[in-house]
Amino acid sequence: MNLMNNIKIHKQKIDLESKNQIEFFDITEKVQEIVEASGVRDGSVVVFAPHTTMGVIINHNEPMLIQDFMRVLYKLAPMDDRYSHDLFELRRSSKSDGRSNGHSHCKSFLIGVSQTVPIEKGKLLITEKQSIFAVEFDGARKRDVTIQVMGI
Repeated sequence: MNLMNNIKIHKQKIDLESKNQIEFFDITEKVQEIVEASGVRDGSVVVFAPHTTMGVIINHNEPMLIQDFMRVLYKLAPMDDRYSHDLFELRRSSKSDGRSNGHSHCKSFLIGVSQTVPIEKGKLLITEKQSIFAVEFDGARKRDVTIQVMGI
């Protein structure tokens, strides 16, 4: 039996619009809906933020914990630190959009831009305490997150 002929790949985007500089979007339900629409019963889903100032994490969706995450991120990459990226007058290779956002790139570097979640019997294989978050580090902006489901 040739399983390669049975593998499905389904890709879809989730559109987001942030209102704050750092914002956590719980996209778990939307990702599950995309998995269900794909028809994949067993496989994996990749959640990918195609932006250099965003991240994707899996953790507990609890408001006080999200405040803790934000506090830690601000400590690790404070806004008021000096970032070479923000020295617009020295950069010649690319044009600036006017944002001093070196701290946002560093936060994304620390968090990462993707997560992979197993799928079993058409469901995300995460616990009830886990949520998938798209995290904005340079809001307010319109963004998207790419969801790619693969499996049988």
